[in-house]
This record gives sequence, C-alpha cells and structure tokens, in this order.
Amino acid sequence: MLLAAVFAAGAQPRREITLKKGWLFSREDNPAAAQSGFNDGNWQSVTVPHDWAIYGPFDKSNDIHRMAIVQDGQTTAIEHYGRTGGLPFTGAGWYRNRFTIPGFTGGKRVHLLFDGAMSNARVYVNGREVGYWPNGYNSFYFDITDFVHEEGRENLLAVRLENFEEQSRWYPGAGLYRNVHLIVTEKTYIPIWGSYVTTPVVTPGFARVNVRTRVESAGGGTLKLVTQIRDETQQTVATAESTLSESDMGQFSQELVVENPRLWDIKQPNLYTAVSRLYEDGRLVDEYCTPFGIRTLEIRPDEGFFLNGREVKFKGVCLHHDLGPLGAAVNEAAIRRQIRTMQDMGANAIRTSHNMPAPEFVRIADEMGMMLMVESFDEWAIPKVKNGYNRYFKSWAERDLVNLLHHYRNNPSVVMWCIGNEVEEQSHKHGSRVARFLQDICHREDPTRPVTNGMDRPDQVLSNHMAAMMEVPGFNYRPFRYREAYDRLPQQIILGSETASTLSSRGVYKFPVVRRSMAQYDDHQASSYDVEHCSWSNLPEDDFIQHDELPYTIGEFIWTGIDYLGEPTPYYSAWPSHSSLFGAVDLAGIPKDRFYLYRSHWNSDAETLHILPHWNWKGREGEVTPIFVYTSYPSAELFINGKSQGLRTKDLSVPLEGSDSAEARKRLERQKRYRLMWMDTRYEPGTVRVVAYDNDGKAVAEKEIHTAGKPHRIVLEADRREIDGDGEDIAFVNVKLVDKAGNFCPTDDREISFTVKGAGRFKAVANGNPASLESFQLPRMKLFSGQLTALVQAGEESGTLVLEAKAEGVRSGRVEIRVK
Repeated sequence: MLLAAVFAAGAQPRREITLKKGWLFSREDNPAAAQSGFNDGNWQSVTVPHDWAIYGPFDKSNDIHRMAIVQDGQTTAIEHYGRTGGLPFTGAGWYRNRFTIPGFTGGKRVHLLFDGAMSNARVYVNGREVGYWPNGYNSFYFDITDFVHEEGRENLLAVRLENFEEQSRWYPGAGLYRNVHLIVTEKTYIPIWGSYVTTPVVTPGFARVNVRTRVESAGGGTLKLVTQIRDETQQTVATAESTLSESDMGQFSQELVVENPRLWDIKQPNLYTAVSRLYEDGRLVDEYCTPFGIRTLEIRPDEGFFLNGREVKFKGVCLHHDLGPLGAAVNEAAIRRQIRTMQDMGANAIRTSHNMPAPEFVRIADEMGMMLMVESFDEWAIPKVKNGYNRYFKSWAERDLVNLLHHYRNNPSVVMWCIGNEVEEQSHKHGSRVARFLQDICHREDPTRPVTNGMDRPDQVLSNHMAAMMEVPGFNYRPFRYREAYDRLPQQIILGSETASTLSSRGVYKFPVVRRSMAQYDDHQASSYDVEHCSWSNLPEDDFIQHDELPYTIGEFIWTGIDYLGEPTPYYSAWPSHSSLFGAVDLAGIPKDRFYLYRSHWNSDAETLHILPHWNWKGREGEVTPIFVYTSYPSAELFINGKSQGLRTKDLSVPLEGSDSAEARKRLERQKRYRLMWMDTRYEPGTVRVVAYDNDGKAVAEKEIHTAGKPHRIVLEADRREIDGDGEDIAFVNVKLVDKAGNFCPTDDREISFTVKGAGRFKAVANGNPASLESFQLPRMKLFSGQLTALVQAGEESGTLVLEAKAEGVRSGRVEIRVK
C-alpha cells in the first residue's frame, strides 16, 4: 500500500495515514504469516475496521459457557448458549498489509497506533515482533522506527489476534475492528497523547487554559513551543510561546486566556483546538492538534452533579460497543445514529459499558454534545469468566488505565471515569484496596474528573468500605437501598450507575398484563407492555421515583439504551436466543414502546404521545386488551371507535414510601405516576384515538392508530437522503408494510429481499428479533413485528444509490439516496 498521497506535500513535519485498505486476512493460524516471504495469495481481501465473526454463522456451539452467573443470582452451573452472541469469535486470525513510506529516512520516527484490536494482539513488522497488547478494547501504540525500511522499500505489517473461549460475557467482536494508524515524525516530536489541556478557571468573561505538552527530544537543541487556541471558525483566540529549560523535564506548561468563552454543554458542542508547533533551534519539527472544550464539572454533597454551574441529573444509558448488524467494526454513521437516537429519547449521558470506547465514539460525543462516563474494566483480578481480563489485571491494569486516561482526558464529553463493573472484589475484605489503587491512578493522571465504580452488592461494599472509598458511589440496581447507602456513606450523593434491566421485545405483547420477573415464553420474547424485568432489577418507574424524590441522587444509567449481541436474559439456555432484550431500542435501531416512556419523562423539549399496543388482534375480539399511553402531557382521554374509555391523569401523589409493597407492585402503583393506563379496555377492530390535555385541561394533541387491513405495499424511509461518497458512510433504511390506506401492518413477518443499484452497495440488514438466526449480510430477511432495517453503504464516487425491496404478495418499495 503506497502512502504517496499523504506525503506528497512534504512540508508537514508530522504525517499520519489510517491503514484502511490493502489488508489480507486469514483464519489459518500459521506462524510463518509474520514473514515477508509468506504466500498470502489465497487470503481474503478486507478493509479495516473488520469484524471477522459478525459474518457468522450463528451456532449454539460457539463459546458455550458452563457456569453459574453469580451476579445474576444463579447458584447452580448451567449451559449458556447465546451469552456471547452465538457467533464464531473464538480462535486466531491473521492480518497482513504491505506498504512503503515515501520520504522516510533514518532521521525520522515511525509509530503504529491501534485504536483497538480484539484481542491478544501480536504485531510484526518485516518478520520481527514489535509488541504485544492483550486488551482488545484499549488503544495502544508501538515505536517501529527500527523495524521499517527507508524510502523505496516495501514493508510488511502482520498482526496475529486471538480470542479465547469463555473470554467475555457478551459479544466482543473479533479482529482489527477499530482503525490502525501509521504516524511519522521527526526525531524530536510530541508523543501520541502528549498533550493535556485543562481549564482551571472558567468565568463568563474569560477562561484560563493550561496546556501541558510532553516532548521526546533527540538531542540538545533549543526547544520552543508556540501554541495557538483556535475556535470552531479556525480563528486564533489565544497564543502562548515558551522555551523548554532543563528543569521542565521534557514538558512544557503554558497558560492561555480565552476571552468570552463558548462553553461545551449538553447538545451545545462548542469546541476549541490547541495547535502546538514545536521548534528545535528555530526549525519547525512537529505540529500537534488537541481538540478540547471549555466547561466546568463539580460534585456537591447533598446537591448533585453540576455542569457549568448548573445542576444536571444524569439521564443516562449504558451501551455496549457492538453496532448491531455491523458487529464490533467501527462505523461513524452508525455511532452518530446511536447517539442521535438516544438524544431524541432525552438521554444526556452514555456509559461505555463495560469497556474502553472507540476514539470515534468519544469524538462524536464531543461533536454532538453527549456526556460520557468512560469505563475501563468489567473484571479485575478475580475472574467472572475463565479467560477474562483476570488473566492480565495484575500486570496490565495500570498500563491499560493510563492509556485510557491519556487518550481521552482532553475530551469534554468525558465527565466521569468508571473503574469497574460488578467486580468480584466487592465481596473480598480487601476489595476496597484494589478500587483505591485504580482510583488513585485516575486522580494522578487526571484530577479534573470524578471517579465511580458500578457496585451491585450493597451489603458487601458498605461493609468492606469500597463504597465509602469511591469518590462517587455508583450502585447498580437495588434503588430501594439508596436511602440506606446515603445514611451510611460520607459522600452525601448516590449515582445509579446501572438501572432498570427492564425486558421487552418490540411489538410483542403478552396477556394478561401483569408485572413479571424473568418471564419466559415459547417465542423467546418479552412483553412490550413494559411490565417485565430481571430478578435483580425493576421497572423504569422504580428508578424515576427515586431520582425525583431524593435530592442527593445524581441520576441514572439504564441497562440498556440499545439491545446488543449476547446476554439473552432470561433465555440463558434457550437457543436460538442470542441477543439482549434490555434495550429501549432494538438491535435494528428501531425504538420499542419503552423508548417513548423514557422520552415522555426525559425529553422535556419534545412532545411525546405514544399508544400501545398495536390494534391488530384478530381472535381477541371482546377480550380485555389494556391500552397504555406514554406522553409528556399530564392527562389524556382514550376513545375506541369514537366511544370514550375515560380520562386518565398521571397520579403525582403516588409516594416513594409505601409504593413498592407486593400489593402496590401488583396494582402498578408507581406506573400510575408516569404512564396512563386503561386496564379494562376490550379489543374491537377499528380506531384507537387519544386526546392529550395540558395542565389547564386544554386539548393540545391527539393521535390515532388503526386496525390494518391486508398488507399492500412496502414503505422505505431512509434516516438520511444524502451520504458521503467515502466508501464508508451508511444510510439506515426503515422497512415496513402498510395496507392500501397506509396503515402500518404490525404483525406481518414475510421475508423481504433487497437489491441495490448505482453508487453504493448493500451492507447489512437486521430485524431486531433476539432469536433470529438469519444472516446480517444476506440481502434478505423476515420482518419482525412488521419492520426491519436495511443498511446501504456509499461507494467512492458521487451519484445515486437506489435500494429496492420486494416480497411476495405486496407491491415493492424503492428509495433513492444521493451519494456526494
């Protein structure tokens, strides 16, 4: 692979290329693949990011776990079939890439930066091993200067990756699923993640910005650093110039003042860039750019979390790293869609559960104004799974955590670090010492952000002082223990670091409508009436009421914002279940009913008026079929075929105390405070209409749903009608069936087939069914509850991309997308 295009300018002292093309891949584990002369002629040509396992096939024998999941309350070992998604991610895989470096001479330095490689990466250049990094989620880099050839000679990069059985508790992905970068600098340079920008003083009139910049120097020349701060229009708003002295120990520290700063905030992503130019004896030897934001963070006892001096409750979601049908392979369009969807629901924060996120995810959160709680480890030294991070913790934890902190400590979206999730050390008498060790590293490398830990064993962590030692005590579930924890802890705040674990399948409804824990059905689904949860968890309102009534709670992160591959709770051993049911949004990115419950409570800027269930119940005529309404308004009246079923008003008098008894749960007492419910309505085909009223009793909105007739045609709706012709951008197309009148057909499950013509290609498809074994890559799939999502990817030339969808017995659908 030639890098001539990147190096043609020649004037820039720092040159970087992302190695996306030219990769060859094989699952054959041959040690000779590290050597330049190895014959890779029959290897598969791939682009990176690449997840080898997402192509399947699904199989129950892939990574069977025979164990009791302690954190889920299991006491007897059972076989878990779909825990890691039922995809073939275990075993070894090799990648090879050939490249030359025009202009490279012995007077320069070369680094390889991996954004993440799953996992146990061994990296070879020209047949020699240059480094090893076991953590599949972390970013890492190696200096390969002494391994590469100078200008004109080809180099061979080879990477061996290996995933073990029982390595993960969810689908981890496999391969070079994040980007790989080649960075060439002069011998004197600013190292990777070599800058650290803080804003110790922020006022309306000015912000004091401190920029600390490390330097690797080749000799004894005079070093000068000129740093400019630029705003989003690229205007220079502050400048500093410094000369490095011996006492500076290889690090510049510069103070700059930005007048009238524009603060980074939620959905107000004001960003600045520190452009640092390094001179050696008057010659420019490096230029390093650091995007950052100006904002303040503060935790106040008994008051809460404050962003820019304003109290903010976390309306957060936990997200795993997979992108549904794309697997773990990073894609910016998919990440933006995830964050955009969560923002529409009203979420203001995301917890990167339970691992280090991709750089693109953090950068996009910066750019979209989404707060992040960045998490490091799901496991410390005591194992949850046999071959998990416990194998590496003692030797690698500090290195991994320092990489994470240095990588993301300049990103304004990152407002909190999380050092662990439900670790087994919670139950060890000295577990708090391990937590202190990790928290101290966070404070040492970045004292500007608070640190938390997701703890799910209140008795143990209150007794061994782990909860008292954490800067922010984070509790997973058990909100009924918040008040006790507050009374026993010195911090005077409580964070719901993981909440809800409510279960549902989009468009699936179970009768009778009663609250259930760990309910299982023959169809492997859960009820979208949103009354089912896990044995250790609860319904959304059980968290809402805590955070509304207890001023010292600083918010919650629900499990989860979006379904993910693996952990098909409660169908641990019920193949073909292989993806979660926790999400407010399904694996295809389509909102479930529960999305609108959260939206009605969280998104105060938008009108929400949502009716469930659908109204196609052939065979249930005359039977009780409750109707729920999720709305941002306080009251609504329900009509079935024009007949009023009565007015309901959210009952704000439902108290925190006494509303969680067995009888109150049976009556759905807390739900009456946040959702409108007509429990005795009976099904008759026709029209359901809801009229919403404001606090003055004025009718302000209405909505109807109808019993659909015979399916007539396919409707396609793209999330964007214009995408970039970069070979990577993706449009997500919602596919559904409607009758002749345009009414959605919510129960149809016929197969849809796709063709793509023009300036792009078919990429993937998903229907959100957690028990579907259909391939994500084949251009066909059955509808689930009447819908699915097709993904089309742009080519590298401008033009028009045309997606056509066909199915038996209905008119086909078509959508055109411009590729620019």
